[in-house]
Amino acid sequence: MLPAAARDLIAFFLANRGDRTLLAYSVDIDEFARFAGRGADEAIADLLGRGPGAGRLLVVDYAIHLRRRGLAGSTISRRLATLRALARMAHDRGLVAWQLRIPTDEDVTRTIEERLDGETRYLFPRHPGEIDRLDVQHYALREALDANYVAPIERPRRVLDVGSGTGQWAFELCRSFPEAMVVGFDLVGSKPDPPPGYRWVRGNLLRGLPFADGQFDFVHQRLLVSGIPVASWRAVVAELLRVTRPGGWMELVEGRLWLERTGPATERLGELARGMAARLGLDAGGEVYESLDRYLRDAGLTDVTRREIALPIGDWGGRVGSLLGSDMRAGYARLCEVLQASTAISAEESHALIQRARAECEERQTIAHVVVVVGSRPR
Repeated sequence: MLPAAARDLIAFFLANRGDRTLLAYSVDIDEFARFAGRGADEAIADLLGRGPGAGRLLVVDYAIHLRRRGLAGSTISRRLATLRALARMAHDRGLVAWQLRIPTDEDVTRTIEERLDGETRYLFPRHPGEIDRLDVQHYALREALDANYVAPIERPRRVLDVGSGTGQWAFELCRSFPEAMVVGFDLVGSKPDPPPGYRWVRGNLLRGLPFADGQFDFVHQRLLVSGIPVASWRAVVAELLRVTRPGGWMELVEGRLWLERTGPATERLGELARGMAARLGLDAGGEVYESLDRYLRDAGLTDVTRREIALPIGDWGGRVGSLLGSDMRAGYARLCEVLQASTAISAEESHALIQRARAECEERQTIAHVVVVVGSRPR
C-alpha cells in the first residue's frame, strides 16, 4: 500500500468522530507511528502492506513495546484495537484482502518468553529503531577502520555476511565488488532496495549455515557477541570455516560489554547489560573478546592476525565518538525497555541513567574496545 492511500484511509477513519474519540484514535495512530519511526501514513502503509503473517508479527512487537513501557492493559488493548479497526476499514474498502488478528495477552507473554528462553538469545530486542542504531554502528566502525574490512581480499566472487542486520555492510561490498554475489544471512530481513548483487537468506546461525562446503571467498561476521552464547563460539567458528573455500578469508569483529573511563551511571548501565547477558548465557566477562584469535587458530585457520581498536564514546571523540555515543544511548534504551518489563528498573530511573551516562562520557572521555581477527583457510 502506498502512503497516499494510507493517508486517505486515516482521514476517512477519523472523519465525523466526536472530540474525545477523535483525540483517542489520533493518539493511538501517532503512538504506533513513533514506534515504527515513521510518519503516520508511512507506518500504516507499511503495516497493511506486509500481509497477514508479517503484519501480525509487527503488531506483536508493538504490543511487547507497549508492555515494556509499563502502559496499562486497557491502554494497550485500545491501541491495538485501533490498528485492527483501521485494517478492517482497509479491507472493507478493498485496499487489502486480509484481516488483522490482534495478539492476546497470552500471545505476547509467550513471545517474550520464547525470545528469552529459546535458541535465539539476542541481547537487544527487536525494534524498528534497531535499523537506525545498527546503521550508525556500521558507519562508526567503517570510519574507525577507514575501511569495511581488513582481510587481504582482492576480487572475491562470493561473500557471506553472517548476522547481516540491516544489510548496509553487504550493500557496500556489492558496490566495491560489482561482479561478486554478496549473501546476507540473518533471522531478520535486510533493508529494502538492495543492490543487484545482494541476496538475503533467512536462518539461525546456531542451527548451522544452509550452504555447501567451501562456497565463499570471504566470510564476515561482526558484533554477534550479543547473540551467540559463550558455549557455542567454537562450533560457530568451525561452521564459518566450513563454508569458506580453501585459500579464502574469514574476518570476525567483536567487542566487550564494558567500557573504560566510566562514571557511576555508565557503570550502572553496564552492570545491567552484563547481568542480562549472563542470564542469557552470553559473554558477560570478555572471554570471547580475549579468545577470538585462538578460536580461529584452534579451528585450523592460518595467517591469523589480531587488531585491537580503542573507540571514543561521545562528541569529544569527533565523528566516530558522536556516532558511537548515539549507538550507546539507543542500545541502553532498548535494554532498559526489557528490564522495565521485568520490573528490574523503572522508566524514570532508566531515563535518568541514560542522560547522566551521556554527560559522563564527555566528562571522562569514555572508550570502548573492539577486536578484529582475520584468518585464512589452508589450501
